[in-house]
Amino acid sequence: MTDATWARPAAGKPLRLAATAGAVLLASVACAADARAPFYADSFSTRPTAEAMTELGRRLFSDPSLSASGKISCATCHDPEHAYGPANDRPVQPGGADLRATGLRAVPSLRYLQNVPSFTEHFAEDEQGGIDQGPAGGHTWDGRADTVHDQARLPLLSPAEMANADPDAIVAHLEHGENAARFRDTFGTDVFADRAKAFKGLLLALEVFQQSPADFYPYTSRYDAWLRGKGTLDAREQRGLALFDDPKKGNCASCHPSGKRQGALPTFTDFGFAALGVPRNAAIPANRNSRFHDLGLCGPERKDLTDRREYCGLFRVPTLRNVALRRTFFHNGAFHDLARVLRFYVERDLRPREWYERGRDGKTRAFDDLPAEYQNNVNHEPPFDRAAGEAPALSAGEIRDVIAFLGTLTDADLTPPHAERNRRRSRAVENERRTPRPRRRPSDLS
Repeated sequence: MTDATWARPAAGKPLRLAATAGAVLLASVACAADARAPFYADSFSTRPTAEAMTELGRRLFSDPSLSASGKISCATCHDPEHAYGPANDRPVQPGGADLRATGLRAVPSLRYLQNVPSFTEHFAEDEQGGIDQGPAGGHTWDGRADTVHDQARLPLLSPAEMANADPDAIVAHLEHGENAARFRDTFGTDVFADRAKAFKGLLLALEVFQQSPADFYPYTSRYDAWLRGKGTLDAREQRGLALFDDPKKGNCASCHPSGKRQGALPTFTDFGFAALGVPRNAAIPANRNSRFHDLGLCGPERKDLTDRREYCGLFRVPTLRNVALRRTFFHNGAFHDLARVLRFYVERDLRPREWYERGRDGKTRAFDDLPAEYQNNVNHEPPFDRAAGEAPALSAGEIRDVIAFLGTLTDADLTPPHAERNRRRSRAVENERRTPRPRRRPSDLS
């Protein structure tokens, strides 16, 4: 990849960075409207190549100097060895200038987000007369970031995460950090003369890196091989897939489509939003205040839909790719293993005492993380359609079969021996990062 062109995308179209030498297109950065298009305008004195931005973005992603504490980077929470998700089972991660702050939500995986559309209240998979599935799209659990660069801005400036005071502070870290020379090489020796332009370059590099197919959407799982006719699933895994798809059993595919669409491999999300009535997680510090509730689409992080009562309690449906590697599940990290997650799906309304706390009156407080006035928003479609006394939609054996199928969604680079090879590569990059680059003389920058 020796050269690349990049330009303003049309409204609603993905940004594509086309490279010569037969390289793939780096695709699918959603642009909601023409007002956003100038972000992609060629405004640097050196035209950056896709290859250079990808490598720069990779290094910036792991650069802790970009945080106010100097101790956390994007990779701290979005670990490459865990599908760019958390490496631990904490419901929320420590952050802030002193690493004593915490956010409100579990860290999601950043893999397979390349086709996430901009947020809309009326999404149809087929724009030519498809069914309106309601609100969908956008990055983060509440969809408030339309593009990857919008999303990247959030943790950099969040008081509970990387905690920078403003974009200028981030640029100052970058200008005096270990990636400054590479940044100048990519965007031009004068890039730091304009703080806004430099911050744009940082966001763009992070965005382009997250469009790297090998890193973020490799489609190398055993299930992908099976869909391509180049691999097999054993009997248990095939039973699990059938249960996953069956509308009367798991009904998982209604939100996590598992089949090819127009020849494209599935990302296992419909990009929509759902209120599942997940139990309140007392391990989240914000929940020590009994009057606090994370309402997803209608706040508190998202500010533009606070008056839409029908959206309260809804969170975006995540991909299930690499889900077997996760140790926290749902937006609040309330569960820590897949078996318990699936049991919650099929037993929530059958055995509420097992999932929810009791009030002072001794009664079970179902949907206890959602105020009573919003509890009608909770999903009751299968498998949530069973009443007390009925059998759950999945038996214990069937749950094991579904989990076996979900294990086939793990990308090859995250399974032995590929994972060990990637760890060696990461250590080599880290060692190189710690080796100081020669400082440029003033004459080199003129």
